Amino acid sequence: MIRIAKETPLRPEQVIDRAVKYFGEGGEGLVQTERNPCCVSFQGGGGYVSVTVVDEDQHRVVDLETREYEYQAKRFLEKL
Repeated sequence: MIRIAKETPLRPEQVIDRAVKYFGEGGEGLVQTERNPCCVSFQGGGGYVSVTVVDEDQHRVVDLETREYEYQAKRFLEKL
């Protein structure tokens, strides 16, 4: 399991939408288990991915926790 974070200028809804496209059915094929304005979670293949966006003054922090999808999580944050 890893937990990584990155600052981004993107709005929370943009980050969540990108996470759904990257990790969901059209991307890694994980099943979306939860979605809120600030976070989204996925499960599949014996692992999970949880993406949370903390909205601060001029930027947002994307916090990502995963098990079994470490490589994909790092690639997702690189693309933000």
